[in-house]
Amino acid sequence: MSFWGYPRPDGSVGTRNYVAVIPTVVCATATARQVSENVKGSVPFLHHQGCALTPDDLAMANRTLTNLGLNPNIAAVVLISLGCDPMDIDGIAEGIARGGKPVEKLVIQEVGGTIATVEKGTRIARQMVSDASRITREQFEDSKLMFGAECGGSDTTSGLGGNPAIGAAFDILVQKGGRAVFSETTEFIGAEHLLARRAVTPKVGDQITAMVRRYEERFLERGVDMRGTNPTKGNIEGGLTTIEEKSLGAISKGGSETIQEIYEYGERPKKGGLSIVDGPGFDAPSLTALAAAGSNVIFFSTGRGTPLGSPFVPVVKVTANGATYQRMKDNIDFYVDLAKKDQIKEIGAELYAESLQVASGRQTKAEILGQDRDNGLFVLGPLA
Repeated sequence: MSFWGYPRPDGSVGTRNYVAVIPTVVCATATARQVSENVKGSVPFLHHQGCALTPDDLAMANRTLTNLGLNPNIAAVVLISLGCDPMDIDGIAEGIARGGKPVEKLVIQEVGGTIATVEKGTRIARQMVSDASRITREQFEDSKLMFGAECGGSDTTSGLGGNPAIGAAFDILVQKGGRAVFSETTEFIGAEHLLARRAVTPKVGDQITAMVRRYEERFLERGVDMRGTNPTKGNIEGGLTTIEEKSLGAISKGGSETIQEIYEYGERPKKGGLSIVDGPGFDAPSLTALAAAGSNVIFFSTGRGTPLGSPFVPVVKVTANGATYQRMKDNIDFYVDLAKKDQIKEIGAELYAESLQVASGRQTKAEILGQDRDNGLFVLGPLA
């Protein structure tokens, strides 16, 4: 099977062809937004971090923005910083440029304020979009795809249908030589031993359990017991009763293939096959982790419904809740009929076929409705 995508200099393939306008710090987000609003075909990444960070968070933010810029759905990048922020705009630009992409840097305090930066950024982005428009879609084997998986607004149907369908699609791609990644470490709690059993080596299995334990310990240091605060209010209203029940459903979106490696938030998997990226259960920064990892299509399972998308990657919304599907059809791309849950492999194959259409250019509901600008960067804190 194949899809039509955009070739990139580093050998990856994009399912979209955006010019990214990325601020390094919250102080530059309004300027980045204004530049992008002036140029059709450019997309901003509007986050609220980049300053007053601990050294670990600063390194994570720099790494994440670099790898976002390397996402195959991005043709070129405009970076905008304030000038006094601690973010390493030069290092970010160099990292993106190593992928063969055009990158330009603008520093508001050096350019001469907002108006001058918006004017200069608009001219740069306009030329980048013009150049990117000359890149045409070509036919590629589906092994060039990288799936990401997220779940949010979960209920009992998520674990029964939505997540398993995504997992079945994951298995198909991995078996074809493609790559897949999932995250949300907090939603592994109570089920981490099952993931560890699927690890390619005992070392990777130990890394999975250590990753989950590290998350729990961070919260315990702040006086919060994750096992006592999860599931959330919405999860409980949707029928989930324990964190273990929620986790068993959540991990099913990762399919059944061998887990090859574990990566930190903001890192890009180096190996093929199935990987896990450490990250929060909070949807917005979790989607960012999947995009930074290199996903060019993301599946998002939701029982209760959510409109959230991602700036650079098409997000395919999946639900197995019939009432949610009827109530929120304008937000849902794929419905899993629980009456056919014993045919989950066949349903996964249908979802896989849908993903090839999306990869070839079909817009998702989040893209059509403009629900693809919300995002976030994860930080551990505390903020200074």
